[in-house]
Amino acid sequence: MERLDSGSAVPARLRGAIVALGNFDGFHLGHQAVVGRAIERARARGRPAIVATFDPHPQRYFRPDSEPFRLTTLDQRQRLFAEAGADAMLVLHFDAALAALGARGFAESRLVAEIGAGGVVTGDDFTFGRGREGDVSMLAALGAELGFTADVVPAVTLDGATISSSRIRELLREGQPRAAAALLTRPFAVQGVVEHGAKLGRTLGYPTANLRLANYLRPAYGVYAVRGRLGDGRILDGVANLGIRPSIDPPIELLESFFFDFSGDLYGQVIEVALIEYLRPEAKFDSMDAMTVQMDADSVAARAALLG
Repeated sequence: MERLDSGSAVPARLRGAIVALGNFDGFHLGHQAVVGRAIERARARGRPAIVATFDPHPQRYFRPDSEPFRLTTLDQRQRLFAEAGADAMLVLHFDAALAALGARGFAESRLVAEIGAGGVVTGDDFTFGRGREGDVSMLAALGAELGFTADVVPAVTLDGATISSSRIRELLREGQPRAAAALLTRPFAVQGVVEHGAKLGRTLGYPTANLRLANYLRPAYGVYAVRGRLGDGRILDGVANLGIRPSIDPPIELLESFFFDFSGDLYGQVIEVALIEYLRPEAKFDSMDAMTVQMDADSVAARAALLG
């Protein structure tokens, strides 16, 4: 799967593509329906399928002081789009130039000139152009004029409620990773480079792989049953603390994962850690012995949760 950056014309072999257009952060069931429709249309018409996503998220551009809220990185989205069957991912860089484009300007310069889109597929709540002046009706009208088809996919619901990234974020903040996973169709996962830490866990018999949360949403702080994926594809079960480690000075926000029955050096490697079950909130301990007793109990609870 190719990864393309906006600013230059799409290669000739990908022009005329059917384009799924949206933020697609999290790539939940609703997003999957949009991308799936684009791929279906592309295959039926003998064209390539491109997923166009925005980075940074428009909210980050307009409200730079927003708390971190991303559910996926670009690398994660690229892998998910590829697994869905897309031929390429196009990253539309959301900057001052893009923000200043009106709806017509966006359609003419990006969809037609840059991409050469043969068709565009969006969700029914999609808006575009300066001040969100364009909606799906305007997109269809512009497509008829400029030579591309416009397809709209209605919202996807589960148990009577519309699936949205906002709802998924809310569930994760509430410590409900399994409920969030039902909407995502997979557990929420943090991907990053394993860093060196204070190595306190090693002295307690719980060596951890430490990841920064960077631009990811902050789920509820606490202890989780987790499942890690290494760069070589191995899957490891484990238990992790996500938070600021209140028993340790200075407090540092990390996702610290201890993988069961694993021995090896992960420093400097890119891994992905999926949050499977929330076990308890973070706690401050009076002694290292008390912390170790609780870590033992957490490991037992995590193993049990991962069997479910």
